[in-house]
Formats: sequence, structure tokens, C-alpha cells
Amino acid sequence: MKYVIAGIVIVALMAVGYFALVSGSVPYEDIARAEQLGKTVQIVGSWVKEKGSSYDEKNNIFRFTMKDDQDREIPVELLGAKPNNFEIAISVVVKGRVENGTMKASNVLTKCPSKYESGPAKS
Repeated sequence: MKYVIAGIVIVALMAVGYFALVSGSVPYEDIARAEQLGKTVQIVGSWVKEKGSSYDEKNNIFRFTMKDDQDREIPVELLGAKPNNFEIAISVVVKGRVENGTMKASNVLTKCPSKYESGPAKS
């Protein structure tokens, strides 16, 4: 009887783990697809520096415009402060959902150039 109960518990835990993994994964999409889906996605792109960025202290919202790999642009609003190293980032990953033509971000990750990247070999 102990083995049957232990087996049921193990199967139940495996099922919970599987569903948590599946529901926790957020797909990468481009801006056009993110607008169509209307659900939480991740978009890889770059900050459109010419359009600037701003921080609304009163409402704690950081705003900027991003461009994806298809050169489509979308305004982004992040509830929170500007991410670290935002100005020197070579790309950004924005996680959130598109609402009324604006990406409402829950998270913004920056990829910055690294002084540790390998360069040409010295002779």
C-alpha cells in the first residue's frame, strides 16, 4: 500500500512540475506577432535612441521605443526604473504584452558589450 501511495504522489508531483514548466515558458515573438497574440511574450530588439527615453517619477514608469529584427517599432512602458546599462545596451529583451499599441513590459533585460569578449589574437 505504501508503494501505491508513493507512486501516486510521485506522478502527481511530476504532473505539477510539467504544467508549471509549460505555463512558465514565455515565447519569443516579433512585434507584429505580439500585437496579434495579445498575451505575454518576449521581444528581442534594440532601443531607438533617436526617439529618446523618459522616466515618470510620479507613476514610476520608464518609457522608450524599441525596434525588432523586422524594423517594426513599438513604444514600451516599463513599470519601474530604467534598467542598468540601458544607454550602452546593444540589444534589449522586453517581456510583456501589447495593449493599445504599447508594449506594457514586466521586465526589460539589456545585453551590453563586454570587455571580456574575445578580440583578435595578439601575435
